[in-house]
Amino acid sequence: MSSEPKSSKGGGWKAAIFMICLEVAERFSYYGVAGNLINYLTDVLHQPTAVAAKNVNVWIGVSSIFPLLGALVADSYMGRCKTIYVSSIVYLIGLVALTITVSTVPSSAREAIFLTSLYIMSVGEGGHKPCVQTFAADQFDDEVAEEKEAKSSFFNWWYLGIVSGATAAILVVIYVQEYVGWGIGYGMLAGALAIALGMFSIGSWTGNYRLQAPIGSPFTRVAQVFVAAARKRRLCDQRVDDGGHSGGFFGHEKKVRCRNNGTDEVDGFRVRALARTPQYRFLDKAAIIDSIDASSEKRNPWRLCSMNQVEEVKLLLRLIPIWAQCFIFTMVTAQLSTYFTKQGSTMVRAFGPTSKFHIPAASLQVVTGLTILISVPIYERAFIPLARKFTGQASGITMLQRIGTGLFLSSIAMVVAGLVEAKRVETARENGLTDSPKSIVPMKIWWLIPQYMLFGVCDMFTIVGMQELFYDQMPEEMRSMGAAAYVSSIGVGNFMSSLAITAVQGISGKKWLVDNLNRANLHYFYWILAGLSAVNFCVYLFVAKGFIYKRFEYSESGNEKEMGMQVHPEGNV
Repeated sequence: MSSEPKSSKGGGWKAAIFMICLEVAERFSYYGVAGNLINYLTDVLHQPTAVAAKNVNVWIGVSSIFPLLGALVADSYMGRCKTIYVSSIVYLIGLVALTITVSTVPSSAREAIFLTSLYIMSVGEGGHKPCVQTFAADQFDDEVAEEKEAKSSFFNWWYLGIVSGATAAILVVIYVQEYVGWGIGYGMLAGALAIALGMFSIGSWTGNYRLQAPIGSPFTRVAQVFVAAARKRRLCDQRVDDGGHSGGFFGHEKKVRCRNNGTDEVDGFRVRALARTPQYRFLDKAAIIDSIDASSEKRNPWRLCSMNQVEEVKLLLRLIPIWAQCFIFTMVTAQLSTYFTKQGSTMVRAFGPTSKFHIPAASLQVVTGLTILISVPIYERAFIPLARKFTGQASGITMLQRIGTGLFLSSIAMVVAGLVEAKRVETARENGLTDSPKSIVPMKIWWLIPQYMLFGVCDMFTIVGMQELFYDQMPEEMRSMGAAAYVSSIGVGNFMSSLAITAVQGISGKKWLVDNLNRANLHYFYWILAGLSAVNFCVYLFVAKGFIYKRFEYSESGNEKEMGMQVHPEGNV
């Protein structure tokens, strides 16, 4: 089934801005819940710290895994725009239920209903998260020079926008939750999302959006390549189906209107197909035309695939190792909303010796957001032009280099976090507070700022790099799945964090991670994570070295040989 081409009307920044507003509101709502969730679980529902940390990790993990299912639904059946509508409404229902639960439900039944409301939000997150960014990026046409340049900057400004929403939640909502009321705090989140959803609807009603129709399950077409290659595994030399008459991957090779110097339209079209690559060559056999294929009047897609289809499957295979190398990074960053917050709750949080205002421990996460808000414009306006002079890359450095920089810095961040925690425990011991878990350790919470800042820089490099990589390098009709893959790495990392806590508790006899952080050895846990990050970075360098970025070949419509596809004599079985 062919995908519906983008509409030439609408699109651009005037359409993307509506999606940015919706995503800012969603991030505002998400971080308004996630940022202070561990304190609600421990202080209101009275869960042990380790149990609460694992519950937070599992919820974030589920919320980040569900987008894989949501992306499949969007790309295969509903389309991105409709999926955004439905999932955002489900998300809003979860927020409203959460508000009612903390305000009116009796304490005996509150925990079960509260957790149920959280997972309703997870379902909404599953459809919302993989579609909004992809749908927004779809508003920029790669074949228009101005829009392609705008898309390159879009990912930086997109991330800047959602960090603004998260920062506002951490600064304002968490304070309201701590000092005014949990019901009012959660109510603010529901109201913000409702307003943004209304704005998104206005953009749709005015016809601003470029839409793409769903194209059926992409996994069927991926499976066809593996089945066809397995059937022809004994063939030697190749006579390759160039896809010129059989339809490309997911039913088409993209036809691009020819332009002079990227500006003036001329008559005619060019056919765009992926260039052949030497990796995973066993899959090339799926495109061999054997005697059965040659004698068949109709192509059997489970026996014969176009080379373009094969190359798109290779794209997926090349991304899997990069995806896996990000798990340790997201496991490390999971500590920001769990143990970093509990650390801060034991420290002096007053602004001054006589100040009556105490910053909520979870609000220190705003430092990460502010670091990103500052570093993204610096990266965009200063670092990229400077790096461009040395590398010749339009983006300054490659996407993989950007991701790797963040992976390296995450190891340093955990070393710093461990040193600060060791200092906090030592201070508690010197003041006789080892067995006084509810006493405030005479050490300013500002000691935690360096580790929060380092993670802000890590996110600016790695998270934005992952977003761009999993959009740019995915097959076009699977870009929602690409966004889901990036988000799911966060989910896997949170599950790994939960497992790591369980493992450390088991190995240490529950001596390292106990409720009394003054007697715990949390800094040892941090240093283990730092070591894992360092090893992961070394493995990443090896994996990234073998990565091949996708590139296209063009030919005039109907002239497939100009695409570099060669026809060879058929080999023997």
